[in-house]
Amino acid sequence: MTVIAHYKDVPDSARGYSVALGNFDGVHAGHRAVIEGAATAGGKLGIATFEPPPRAFFRPDDPPFRIYRPARRNARLAEIGAAAIFELPFNADMAAMTDEAFARDVLKEGIGASHVTVGFDFRFGRGRMGDAGRLASLGRALGFGVTIIEKIEALGAKASSTAIREALIAGAPEKAAEILGHDWVVDGIVEHGEKRGRTIGFSTANLHLGELIHPRHGVYAVRARLAGESEWRPGVANFGRTPTTGIRDPLLETFIFDFEGDIYGQQLEIALVRYLRPELKFDVLDDMVAQMHRDVEDARNHLAG
Repeated sequence: MTVIAHYKDVPDSARGYSVALGNFDGVHAGHRAVIEGAATAGGKLGIATFEPPPRAFFRPDDPPFRIYRPARRNARLAEIGAAAIFELPFNADMAAMTDEAFARDVLKEGIGASHVTVGFDFRFGRGRMGDAGRLASLGRALGFGVTIIEKIEALGAKASSTAIREALIAGAPEKAAEILGHDWVVDGIVEHGEKRGRTIGFSTANLHLGELIHPRHGVYAVRARLAGESEWRPGVANFGRTPTTGIRDPLLETFIFDFEGDIYGQQLEIALVRYLRPELKFDVLDDMVAQMHRDVEDARNHLAG
């Protein structure tokens, strides 16, 4: 798969793709329908998305909202057949483009799309001036085909990245999984923490989520996988600020069952399976340890089921 982080001077070998156009943050059922529409239009399958997302450009002070980091999103897109991904740089110049300029300069002359597929609610151009119907009209004038995919529903509502975020913030990763088609997975490099866990029998692998959306604080049944491994290991994780041992920036701390090893500095994936309980503050450390043992048992039961 080829990743091209621009739309100017695109090589001939990367032109002429049937392109699915959108944000594709979660690669959920609605996104996959757009991609399938582009694939059925014929020709090589390409994905055109925005990097950074327009929301990050227009609202830089928003809390973290990404469902996947770009590398994981691209890997998911490659898994479902994308041969090329165009990461269109969303900056002040692109934000100022009219809908016509975007269709002409980016889609036609820039990446040389032969066909473009979008969702029914796609908007583009300065101030979101253009919609999917306008793109179809511009495509006819400029010489590329356009397919518009109608609403795809999940859980009785539109499958959307917003619905996934709302589920995660509410502590319902299983609802997010129904929209995504799989458990929500975060990834990152295992960091050194305060190392308190090892003193009470719960050594944890620690990840900062950074630009990824922050799910509800609390304890989760999870599965963990190290880079290069195929096996998912069961575990329990806390995402939060550890009010018992000292408030700090939110951290995902994962206790992997029946595992020993030094994995600092390694890439780790954590799949959130079930929310078990909110984060609590304990007055006595022994009470916290007793609760952690109960959390381990709860997580084992959920994961076994």
